[in-house]
Amino acid sequence: QLQLVESGGGLVQPGGSLRLSCAAEGRPLQYYSVGWFRRAPGKEREEVSCIGSSDGPTYYTHSVEGRFTIFRDHAATMVHLQMDNLSPEDTGVYFCAAHYGLGHADLLSSRCRRITGYWGQGIQVTVSS
Repeated sequence: QLQLVESGGGLVQPGGSLRLSCAAEGRPLQYYSVGWFRRAPGKEREEVSCIGSSDGPTYYTHSVEGRFTIFRDHAATMVHLQMDNLSPEDTGVYFCAAHYGLGHADLLSSRCRRITGYWGQGIQVTVSS
């Protein structure tokens, strides 16, 4: 069982930045595809970004392209989501998810939606002045 823990959320003003981190307790994430998803108030959960296993390809949903960056740390123990130029529309609960054995082509063609294996509890991000 893979337990994922998110950190780094909080309250930030529009135009500000936050960095979310996803860690797997007691296990490196190097061989897992990892994605970030969010659920805005009153909306369904949507994919935000994901990265393939072993530092594979990345995907970003259109609304965050050029503002968010997903990357792994050098030790491959965590996956981060750097969020810049945040807007109120980015407000929501952000979830980290991981999936083992997912090919890069499937990851990209599914726009991260094939990441269904393990989920974190979620962390709140609020963008407000």
